[in-house]
Amino acid sequence: MNFTRRNFIILAFMMLASGLAWALAPTHHIADDGQKVDLETMIPAQFGVWHEDRQHSIAIIDPQQKETMEKIYSQTLTRSYTDDAGNLVMLSIAYGSDQSDSKQLHYPDVCYPAQGFQILSTRVDVVKTDFGDIRVKRLLTSLGQRSEPLTYWTTVGNKVVVGSTETKLEQLSYGFHGQIPDGLLFRVSSINHDSRVAYATQERFVRELVAAVSANDRLKLAGLTGAATLNKAMH
Repeated sequence: MNFTRRNFIILAFMMLASGLAWALAPTHHIADDGQKVDLETMIPAQFGVWHEDRQHSIAIIDPQQKETMEKIYSQTLTRSYTDDAGNLVMLSIAYGSDQSDSKQLHYPDVCYPAQGFQILSTRVDVVKTDFGDIRVKRLLTSLGQRSEPLTYWTTVGNKVVVGSTETKLEQLSYGFHGQIPDGLLFRVSSINHDSRVAYATQERFVRELVAAVSANDRLKLAGLTGAATLNKAMH
């Protein structure tokens, strides 16, 4: 009886180890399924009260950082937008078709200090849209006299994840099915010494952007699947 039970336990551990090994070595990229991601066409140059401002282009300060980004990401998109009142929002999206351990997204918490910025504060928050809430991180950064509050989120597959634990669990969930997920980092920032005003402007920008894209693109960008509802706070 004890011998049989011991063999069963050993077999269970072997099966678990085999399953974990399979999960850690998936082979199928979900990016190969369905509609391909094209950030240039996905994100409109004009929507709502916002339009692309080519006079305020975004440059990567450190060339080594740019080289690292090109190795990790399949596509990147950087644009500046202004609204009818002259408010400026800088948008940066980095998409990776392979979100395995060796090619994980680089977070602003790391990238900004690598380019000389100080992070003065950070917190987890929620951006409310007509299609559901997006869990985000808010960073207040500075470089000399430049104050740059920013809002960002990351996805694995079609789900927003916050922190390394959630990211790893979502990767393993795909891995157990032999799949390698894609993912992206979505960031908006503003040059503004009033972080409260900056975050409110960024939230308005995000709300209008997710309303302007297709349902499939909304899912890929922010994991949103809900139907549009009337957001009274916008009126």
